[in-house]
Amino acid sequence: MAAQAVHHFRLRELQPLLKASAPRTAPKVKLPNPFIARKNPESGRWAPPKYSLRQQADLVKRARQSNLLHLLPAGPKLAPSVLQQAREAAIASSSASAEAEAAHEETEVGLAAQEIEWEGEVKERVVAGAHVGNRLYAGKKRMFKGHKWERTLEKRTAKRKMLLESMPARIQRFRTVYKRRRPNPLSVPLASKSGKLPF
Repeated sequence: MAAQAVHHFRLRELQPLLKASAPRTAPKVKLPNPFIARKNPESGRWAPPKYSLRQQADLVKRARQSNLLHLLPAGPKLAPSVLQQAREAAIASSSASAEAEAAHEETEVGLAAQEIEWEGEVKERVVAGAHVGNRLYAGKKRMFKGHKWERTLEKRTAKRKMLLESMPARIQRFRTVYKRRRPNPLSVPLASKSGKLPF
């Protein structure tokens, strides 16, 4: 099922060439890349990509499942570096039976052996920290604002640790001071200096 989706995509893109009656002997077929926007040289206007990002992601996912990633063009959902690795792996393995079957199906139209060269430049985004899985805080000196308890957590933890280390001595000191200061309930209260009543 996944391989069929990729092969249907290729046949759909080759349809304009299949309708042309003139036979093609060129080793490579040049086609506009349907995954990126294209500028019309006559009108100077930009045409949007033929396939949406969701459709591209779905095609890439299916191509990965069937090991046919090298048959797709580069785009926002398939970086040129990843595509190059997939091509090298496909050449090295040379056990692409699904590709051979697809080629056999395409021999009816005479474009089985021809390699497609997709026109258009795909700019690969370089995101800092993507290779380690930390894209959000990569290249930042400190964390974003966050909550106040998150910002002060380190200082509070250090203070709490310091206080807990000397806690037994502090408890003992507090208890002795408290006992010294506590008034004795059996002692006679001191007479007030002024002879006036308190009320």
